[in-house]
Formats: sequence, C-alpha cells, structure tokens
Amino acid sequence: MDKELKRIIIVLAGVCTLFVSLVAYLSFFQIFKAESIKMNSYNKRLWINEEKILRGSIIDRNGKILAYSEKVGDTYKRFYNYGNLYSHIIGYSYREYGKAGLELEYNNALLNISDSTPLNELKNIVIPNSEGNTLKLTIDHHLQEYSRNLLKGHKGSIVAMNPSTGEIYAMVSLPDFNSSTLKEDWKAIVEDENSPLLNRATSGLYTPGSTFKIVTAVAAIEKSDLNREYECSGSTKIDGYILKDYNGKAHGKLSLEDALVKSCNTYFAEKGILIGKDRLGEIAERFLINKKIDFDLSTAKSTFPYKDNLGKTDIAAASIGQGKILMTPLNMALVASGIANKGEIVKPILVKEIISPEGKVVKDNQPQVISKATDVFTANEVKNMMVESVKRGTSTNASIKNVRVAGKTGTAENPSGKTHAWFVGFAPAEDPKVTVAIVLEEAGSTGGKAAAPIARKIILEALNTIR
Repeated sequence: MDKELKRIIIVLAGVCTLFVSLVAYLSFFQIFKAESIKMNSYNKRLWINEEKILRGSIIDRNGKILAYSEKVGDTYKRFYNYGNLYSHIIGYSYREYGKAGLELEYNNALLNISDSTPLNELKNIVIPNSEGNTLKLTIDHHLQEYSRNLLKGHKGSIVAMNPSTGEIYAMVSLPDFNSSTLKEDWKAIVEDENSPLLNRATSGLYTPGSTFKIVTAVAAIEKSDLNREYECSGSTKIDGYILKDYNGKAHGKLSLEDALVKSCNTYFAEKGILIGKDRLGEIAERFLINKKIDFDLSTAKSTFPYKDNLGKTDIAAASIGQGKILMTPLNMALVASGIANKGEIVKPILVKEIISPEGKVVKDNQPQVISKATDVFTANEVKNMMVESVKRGTSTNASIKNVRVAGKTGTAENPSGKTHAWFVGFAPAEDPKVTVAIVLEEAGSTGGKAAAPIARKIILEALNTIR
C-alpha cells in the first residue's frame, strides 16, 4: 500500500510540476515575448487587421506624401512615391516579405489600433477602425533627395539632424532598394553582396577614425591634472609598436587645440594612455557608446570594450578611433550634436506627430535629453577647437563663407579594404541648427578630401531651406 501511495504522490508531483511550468512559461511568454512575436515582420496575423483598415499615410515635415494606401479591388495596396529614397526609413509592407522600417515599428499607429493587451484586443474587435493614422516625419524631402544625390557613387551613409530638438532632417544609406518593386527585385536584393537591405545609418558599424578624437578631447579636458602640452615628432613607440601621424609628419609643439586641429595621432594616443581605459570608456558611454539608442528604427549598438583586458596599444588605438571601437553614423551624429548642444544629447526622432483620420494630433514627440555627455564649458571648448579645425586644419573643405562651421574629419583604417572617410560637424557654431555625420566606405581618401566637401553642401542647403 505504501509503495502504491508513493507512486501516486510521485505522479501527482510530476503533474503539478508540469502544470506550474506551463503556467510559468505562458506567463513569461505573455509578459515578455507576446508583443515581439506579434510584431515580427513575418507574423501573418499582422495582416488580419489590414484586411479592413485603410493604412495611414506617411508624410514629410512639410506635408509631402511619401507613402499611402488605396483600395484596389477587394484589398488595399501600398504605394511608395519615391522608390529608393525612403527604403531604409519607411521600409516596406508586403504580405510576402513582411514589414521593415517605420512600416513595422509604427504598424499599430498606421492601422489606428491599440497596443496588445487583453482589453485593447477586445476593443479592437468590438469597435474596429476603418482608417489608420498618418505619420508626420521630421524628414525634409528636399534635403533627403539632395543628400542622396550627393552620396551617389559611394557606399555609406549621411545623417543630418537638429542638435537641439533631435529631429532627423535627412538619413540616407547606400546602396538601397526600391520599395515599390520589392516583390520583383527580392531575389536580386537578398543575393546582393553589398547588402542593400542594411540601413547603414543606424546599423552599419564602422571604425570612426579621428572623429572619435572629439570624445578623447572631452576626456582630456575633464582630467584636470593632465599636461595638455606635447612635442610631436611624427611617430611614437608604444609597447614596441610604432604609431605614426599621417604621412609621418612631425607637428612640433602642440596644445590640445592644435592637436585636434591638425588631427595628431601621437598626441591623442599618448594622452589616451594617461587618461586610462576606464575613464575614456566611461566618457564614451556618456556619448551613448555601448548603449542602445532609443530611436524610431532599430539600431545597432556602438561598441568600445574598455572593460576587457586592454593593453597600452589597444588604449592608444582606441583614443584615435581605431582598434576595437565601432560606431554607427547615427551615434557619431549624436556625439557631434552633444558638443553642439552644450553637452546634452537629445533623443533622435524621425516621427514628429501621429495624426488621426480626423486631423487631430494624437501624439507629438517633444525634445528629450537622454544623456549629459559633458558640461557646457567643456563642450564649448571642444566646439571652438572644431571651429578652428574648419578654419585652419584638416576640415577646411567644410568651410562656408560668413558661417562659422565646427567639424572634425576622420580617415579610418579598414582591414578589408581601402580607408573609410568620415566627417562630423555642425553650424552655425554660435547657434547650431544642423549637425551632419558622413561616412564613405572604402573611399580610399581622407575625410577632409572626400567627406568634408559633401558635408559643406548639406549644411549650406539645410541652413538655406529648412525652417
């Protein structure tokens, strides 16, 4: 009898364990996984609501229609007015291939349905909507088109934004694809070794080169006991490794400002070692490196593994934006914007307003400070150094008559090919209205020669046309 009772107890215990495990799993799934599964671009249930709802339009900051839907026969068809131009921002919405870009991230808003909770799901069924909301973007269509034309012939990215509001005026990534002909082009797109589906602005990870010296300069200023003077001989030996300046040029006696203006590698490498990896890493994280950037599109995380066991050569390389540091163009734009905005980094935004079918603004994204990168005095000091870089240094090709431009170039070594060319900057320096970050993959030229002239044109166009 005792053996039989023990068997019954064991079976009951097993059943109870399985039941508790099932309840725990379902609870975990409902709380943590349900929304991500529901919003997966390949989840066919996403299309159930679309059968009866006219998907909302997407417009630029001035009201120009970029994407819209119309009823064709028994279904709604999505139209993209500008083919390739917004392929990485708006993305696409196709039954066969799912969704991407804002079409995915703002799917509920475009369908005018509530978020996934039991009460809202019931509301969506009982009181269904027949027309979705409109997304009004911060993008300026003219500047977007202008920027893409300047990037033609290159692989890379351009980000132009307002440093004080976070509004993205233009975001271009090449190569791209045509959202209107995605079905016809799909095989060629996915087989293209140049990865046209990749949004290089938000998810391309690049060695930043000398543009990272902006961060190292902040670290140098904040280390009050650091001797900022340096005698540059054109090269330095660090743990047996010889680090050279561009073309091995000796700059002579330098201040921190002179070092940034002339982009002296040996200066920043030596000072970076004195600053130390932990301090440099902590300041880098204030500029959102190693952190997920809260944005309207999915983003890759820029990385600086300073907590690893790095040697002196690793720290020296990191201090000049080489080695183990990787950054996205969006993050680099935020670094420059932090300097422009007196040390504060504002959350970047693509969607300015969500507008109901009746024309009412149901959501308005206001500026939000997401990081205090440095204090106003340090930011102003670095800003003035960047102004001098445009006046008399490596960034002179970004200069604009009667406008004080602040900038920093970068020429990043690339193990798989030619060097990448970078430029980041903003203007007018005294009251910044636009920040630009540009990377040209395998340009085989310096940031000053290849990227700075493009930045100059974009800054000038933005200042002249955006209100």
